[in-house]
Amino acid sequence: MMEAATPPDEQTQLAPVQPSSNGAGGPVTAGSLVEGTVSGITHFGAFVALDGGATGLIHISEIAYEYVRDVRDHLKLHDRVKVKVLQVNPTNGKYDLSLKQTLEAPPEVAVRWRRGRKEKTLPEGADPAFEEKLTKFMKSSEERLLDLKHNIEAKRGGKYK
Repeated sequence: MMEAATPPDEQTQLAPVQPSSNGAGGPVTAGSLVEGTVSGITHFGAFVALDGGATGLIHISEIAYEYVRDVRDHLKLHDRVKVKVLQVNPTNGKYDLSLKQTLEAPPEVAVRWRRGRKEKTLPEGADPAFEEKLTKFMKSSEERLLDLKHNIEAKRGGKYK
């Protein structure tokens, strides 16, 4: 919980969770930053017991910016975490939470380059010129393979199934 000595000009103040009698969240709304304790870990995410008694889920896609194969590599039971509330389900009072959105994005996520209309994110240390050459090579290889298949089919007298 927050102490009263916290300066009011801090932008990342944590809102205490105060569930109402029906279990739905009190003053916590989407976009709030709250603290809680990891109470369970599954293959699809982690459950967090928020201060105030409410429960929320951090989906595996909201744990880290990198690929998360196993949630246990990033979180342990009873860890204290600061999370962002993405959504509150009014029917059951459960919270959709994000740990990733409380962290600063690593620089390799921000590096982007454009090819045509598609935008592609490159891993750290990747050379955009090499990626472009590789893409062109793959396209020409697929075209050559398709031409070869057409020639073989033509010699057989049509499509062979």
